[in-house]
Amino acid sequence: MTRLTLDGLTLHHPGAERAALSELALKVERGEMLALLGPSGCGKTTALRVVAGLIAPDAGDVRLDGESVLRLPPEKRDAVLVFQSGQLFAHMTVAANVGFGLRMRRTARAEIARRVGEALEQVQLAGFGDRRPHELSGGQRQRVALARALVLRPKVLLLDEPLSALDANLRGEMRALVRRLQRETGITTLVVTHDQEEAAVLGDRVALMLDGRIRQIGAPRSLWTRPADLDVARFFGGCNFIPGRSSGGAFDCALGRLALPEGAPEGQGCLTLRPEAIEPATQPGPNDNVVGARILDTRFEGLLTRITAEAGGQRLEALMRAGAARGAEPGRDMLWRLPPEALWVLPGV
Repeated sequence: MTRLTLDGLTLHHPGAERAALSELALKVERGEMLALLGPSGCGKTTALRVVAGLIAPDAGDVRLDGESVLRLPPEKRDAVLVFQSGQLFAHMTVAANVGFGLRMRRTARAEIARRVGEALEQVQLAGFGDRRPHELSGGQRQRVALARALVLRPKVLLLDEPLSALDANLRGEMRALVRRLQRETGITTLVVTHDQEEAAVLGDRVALMLDGRIRQIGAPRSLWTRPADLDVARFFGGCNFIPGRSSGGAFDCALGRLALPEGAPEGQGCLTLRPEAIEPATQPGPNDNVVGARILDTRFEGLLTRITAEAGGQRLEALMRAGAARGAEPGRDMLWRLPPEALWVLPGV
């Protein structure tokens, strides 16, 4: 297993006002799958291409197990990139596509045949070797692209939005396959995505990238529930931000004195609470942070209903399932519970 280190990567595209990468620093541990998440244009695909050797940075380094690979050409880096489109050779069979890299390495024919068969079995395409790419579905083509990468047994696997071109049903199936293959092979993997759900499902850790920099990195749940700043909170759908002051395990604000989880930052700051964490206060306890809310608006969003309310002069948004949202009508007063474990404080905001 290999550790991938990106150290101070900086890159300016000609004519661009801002740097595509700005002193980007990131470590992917041995055998880890790390999801590099961010909006379009934030620089995440650029970072992947620098690792693969397709682009040279202006400054910084890329290291595998502590050894710089910046001076090595792409084919010598042992870091294989799977593109969003798969980029299969249309005139070749599936087996020929999968074995292409091995042929470039002048591997013996018998060894190529054996490893191609194993790779196709890994991606659940045994028996598809004689087909052409146009005979495959989008999901099958992406499986072939994965097999073509895995057959090379790289030290690092780089996935660039590998599932974005697939429909919702196929994406779920492919996420499970990618996650299983990575666990079985133990290949250190860096996957780029703009999809928050995909990052949470695939990543052992998630690194959020905004404007060419890593803004927060950690276990998926921590980025949703313990954002580092307002930008991070808003990226993950945060919409409830209440100014006040934290001290002694509680937060004083327009809603009153609210109990906080252990370890919440102290001092002047901004309370943040995810909308789906708000609950009706049916049987409130003494430390349940119950507030009175007047309903302003409701909007049906499929499985959930978005409810906008006013509490203590502050605007709050909640996302509730049908049963919990029952009775939430504009003009009606309700009691809402703000679970202490769901609150977080952004210091100094």
